[in-house]
Parts: sequence; structure tokens; C-alpha cells
Amino acid sequence: MRTLFLLLLMPAVLAAQTPPPAAATPMPVIAPSIPPAYVVDLTTQEGMAALGARWKNMDVKIVEAPAMPNAGSAWKSSYDITPKAGDAHFDDSSWPAIEPKGLLERRGGGHLFMTWFRTNLTVPAKIGTFDTAGAIAVLTFTIDDYAEAWVNGQMPRRAGRPSPATIQGFNMPNRVVLSEQVKPGDRFEIAILGINGPISLAPANPVFFREAKIEFFR
Repeated sequence: MRTLFLLLLMPAVLAAQTPPPAAATPMPVIAPSIPPAYVVDLTTQEGMAALGARWKNMDVKIVEAPAMPNAGSAWKSSYDITPKAGDAHFDDSSWPAIEPKGLLERRGGGHLFMTWFRTNLTVPAKIGTFDTAGAIAVLTFTIDDYAEAWVNGQMPRRAGRPSPATIQGFNMPNRVVLSEQVKPGDRFEIAILGINGPISLAPANPVFFREAKIEFFR
């Protein structure tokens, strides 16, 4: 009887000792609501130079793809986008570079339109007189109309939780925490997907940034 009891108890004991699997994406962190201690404008030459950065841009195409397994006989195919430029170390070497102020320019022919913006940022020890070490770094941007953001190959998100890297709403700011404690030399690979919206209304207007900046908080 004692042996049977131990055998029945064993699965529960093992489950308690086994650590939970690692999350597929990092837990989204909510940006501070206080005023920043320092701001770098990513739509200016000075701001991008301070972070050793350069913007690149490429429009998205919607392509036909295979249906998922077990989709059912009614669905022989699906649709996807190309390129998928949120991946870490994505090769954008063939993409055209754009001037920082080019983020503010209108892009696309309207209706269902998406476009990627990519850059790499390196945080120096100082920007002007501001010491970056230990600060909270937040990527803040607003795209007309919708946007999604990838940081180092991940889109921080959780179902049922506020996830600033995902679509926030019509012309709403995305505020994505890059680091809760910056170290000089930290590098961030940023990919932002600008999307025309509302998607079901397919507006006859372009896609553009209203703002793009790195905010530092103490």
C-alpha cells in the first residue's frame, strides 16, 4: 500500500521540482509615466549620430503561403508577409537607407499598406552631459496609423497583459522598454512595422512617423 501511495504521489513531486519552461518572448515591462531625464530624437541627424544609428526601410508584400496543418478541406492556402524583418540579425544590407527626417515623410499608396523601419542603436556612456549608466531606456514612437515593434528579435508581449510592442490603437504611442538598467555599450536591434489602418476600412492615406525617440528615466 505504501509503495502504491508513493507511485501515485511521484508525478506531483516531479512537477513541483521541474522548473517552468522559459517564456517564448520576454515579459512586457510598462514604461514610467514620469517625465524623462533625457530624450534623444531619432528623427534628427544629431540624435541618430549620438547612438551610432542609421535607419533603413522596406515595404511589405502580402504573399500566398501553405495552409497550416489540419486546417480543414476548405482552406488550401493562407497569406503571409515578406520580408519578416523582426528576426534577430536580419540582413537588411540591401535595403535603402533613409535620412532620420525621412521617418516623417509619407510612404505608400494608401489602402492595405505595411512597411518596415530598422536600425541598430548603441548606447554610449554619455550623451551630451547625460550619464546613461543605470538609466531606464524606453523606445517611444507614434506611427500613423498602427505599429508593432521588435527588439533584438523579440516582440515583448503576453496575452491578457498590456503589451506596448503590439498595436496600441489608432495613432496611439508605442512605449517599449529597452532596458531597465542601461549599461554603456548596450546594443539594441530595432525593427518597427508601420501599418495602414483601420485594416478593415483600408484608408486612402500613407504611413508615417509622428515621433520617434529614446527616453531615459532615473
